Amino acid sequence: MHTRTLGQGLQVSAVGLGAMGMSMGYGPNPGDRDDMIGVLRYAVEQAGVTFIDTAEVYGPYVNEELVGEALAPLRDGVVIATKFGWDIVDGKMAGTDSRPEQIRRVADASLRRLQTDVIDLFYQHRVDPNVPIEDVAGTVGELVAAGKVRHFGLSEAGAATIRRAHAVHPVTAVQSEYSLWTRDPEPQVLPTCAELGIGFVPFSPLGKGFLTGTVTTGSQFGDGDIRATLPRFEAENLTANEALVAQVRVLAEAKDATTGQIALAWLLAQQPWIVPIPGTRRRNRIDENVGSTQVALSADEVADLNGLAARIGVRGDRYNAVHMARVGL
Repeated sequence: MHTRTLGQGLQVSAVGLGAMGMSMGYGPNPGDRDDMIGVLRYAVEQAGVTFIDTAEVYGPYVNEELVGEALAPLRDGVVIATKFGWDIVDGKMAGTDSRPEQIRRVADASLRRLQTDVIDLFYQHRVDPNVPIEDVAGTVGELVAAGKVRHFGLSEAGAATIRRAHAVHPVTAVQSEYSLWTRDPEPQVLPTCAELGIGFVPFSPLGKGFLTGTVTTGSQFGDGDIRATLPRFEAENLTANEALVAQVRVLAEAKDATTGQIALAWLLAQQPWIVPIPGTRRRNRIDENVGSTQVALSADEVADLNGLAARIGVRGDRYNAVHMARVGL
């Protein structure tokens, strides 16, 4: 596994690991907590993944505890990213909250759950329209000065917000959904990151499983699976969107790769400061995802994939209306 550099010189593995699905989001886990600890340690010790992503709201809280326990023996060799910014009431998100006192409270609680003395990368999970981003950046800057945080990040923020935050305290990374079928960051966010020297971290780089080719029109999403609530995964939209995966599969077969590896290789080919964080709960998927770093795409193949979504079209929003209103602020 080679490394890539985000903003402010933060070096991480070229492919990271999103841990959310080990605790929530995709229905019942295939194994128990000890299994997930084993998967996390396998990713680091065997696959060379050094960039692990979690958040207080995943569970809530239990995902940070899981990551903390799993990585405590390996702490010096990993970069742990977590997030603040939600008002969590009775175990559920009740809106955003990035007040300075809340940021400080979350930082201290996350440090305890992660069993560490410092948070490597601390993201604002969603922009809080009620708190000036300058106040957020300044508060995280104070946590950096205090030695509790190393780097500041933003998740799903718009270009103007990124600029305002970066003017107060350097932004190391921006995290947003980005993949072959979610191209929202391209017009404004990616050029802003390039200009300011900020790394970009795509979450859901495999389209919440869709770009692996394992999700079809007949797929059923049970209780606890967020895809059951997303317009893009409604049956009629999946039928239309399967045409995109079919095109990726043709290239994958020619490359002796999987469709998921092509999707990740395409992201890696976009910019050297882009580091996707596919989530999984299985060792074989970690190996597959890491293997994408060995898939070479020609300039023509990248160009063809670049225009794929525009040519074929993508049906359905990536979030429901409530969550769509919280991105790009």
